[in-house]
Amino acid sequence: MSADHPPRPRDAMYPASPLGVREEGIPTGRDVEWEPLVDFRRAGVSETTIHGAVAWAHGEEVFHSFGGNVLCYGRSMMKPLMLKVFTDELEADLDWRQRAIAVASHNGDAQHVEAAQSILAEKDWGLMQTPLDVPLVQFGRQVRRPRRWFHTCSGEHSALIRGCQLKGWEEVGYLLPQHPFFHAYVEQIRRYLGKDWRPLRVARDGCGLPTLSNTVVELAQLYAGLARDRDEDWIWEAMQRYPDLIGGFNRLDSTILKSGNGMVLAKEGADGLLGLSIVHPDYPKGLGIVVKIAHGWNSQATWYIARGLLGVLGIELRNPYAMHRQKAFLVPGMVPEALLGNLAEIPTWDEWDPDRERYDFDWEPYL
Repeated sequence: MSADHPPRPRDAMYPASPLGVREEGIPTGRDVEWEPLVDFRRAGVSETTIHGAVAWAHGEEVFHSFGGNVLCYGRSMMKPLMLKVFTDELEADLDWRQRAIAVASHNGDAQHVEAAQSILAEKDWGLMQTPLDVPLVQFGRQVRRPRRWFHTCSGEHSALIRGCQLKGWEEVGYLLPQHPFFHAYVEQIRRYLGKDWRPLRVARDGCGLPTLSNTVVELAQLYAGLARDRDEDWIWEAMQRYPDLIGGFNRLDSTILKSGNGMVLAKEGADGLLGLSIVHPDYPKGLGIVVKIAHGWNSQATWYIARGLLGVLGIELRNPYAMHRQKAFLVPGMVPEALLGNLAEIPTWDEWDPDRERYDFDWEPYL
C-alpha cells in the first residue's frame, strides 16, 4: 500500500507489494528447491539451464521426487479428469472425434474448430465462453481474426456445456465455482486423493474455468490413476484414437500419444506442465509422471525431458528439431536411481545434428 493516498476500495483487487507477501501455507516459487532438469551447452559450456520438478507415482505411492513437491495449478493438464464428470452422458451423445476434442488443448486448426463446433447445436454456440483468440500455429501469411473457437480450450468448453444440458444443469454460469460442474469435478479429484482433500487455492484459468492448486506429487498420483482406471470410460481411448486433435501439428502431447502405441496418455498444461499416464508391466497399479518447468512453458526442453523419462521405460520418443549451435544434456536425478543406466543410453541428438558450435581445427595457437 502506497503512503501517498488513503486506502481505496479498488486496492483489494491488487497485490499489496510488488516484492510479494508471504501467505500462510502457500509456498511461492522462491521457496521451492527447484532442480536442473536439462541444460543447453555450447562447446561444453552451459548457456541455458532449465529448472523444474518431476514426480513419479505408482498408484498412490510416490516413489521418486526431484526438484521439490511444488504447489502449482493443474491448468489444462486436468482436462482428462474434468471430463470424467460427464463421461456417462457424453458417451451416448458424442462420436470419437468429438470426445477427443473435449479433452484437447488444440492448435486451432480447421479440424479442431470443426470438431469443437460440432458438439453443440449452432443455436447454442453463443453459450461457449472461451476468450477470443487466434490459432496457436499459423502457416504462411495467414491472418486470423480472433474468435472464441480458435481458443485452445474451445472443445472442452463445448463438451462441458453439452454435458450440462444432458445432466439438466444450467448452461449459463458453467465457468463459476458455484456451478454444479465444479463441485462434481472436485469429487472426481477426491476419488484419487482422498475424500478429505481440499485445494489450498482455486483460481480462474486462462480460459475462464476454475483451476485447482495441486502439488506435483498429487498430480502424479492423479495421472497414475488415469492409467489404472483407463478402461472405466472413453477418455483414454479417445485420446489414443485421435492424437492430433489433442494438441496438433508438432505438439508434444500429440507426438507422445502417437509414439506410445496406446500405452501412454500425455497431456500438456500451462505453464510448463506435462502429465504422463503410462501402462507398464513393472507398474501394475498405473504409473504417473508429472513434469513442472520452473519458468513456464518450454516445449523443446520439456520434449528432451519427456524423451528421457519415456526412454528409460522402453518407450521411444523422437528428438525435437535440432537446436542452433547448442546441445541438450539431461540431469540424472529426473529418473529413479534404478533407471539411471537406461537414461545414459538415450542421446539427445541425432546423426544429422552434429556439434556445429565446435571449430574443427586447433584454435589455441591463435590466442
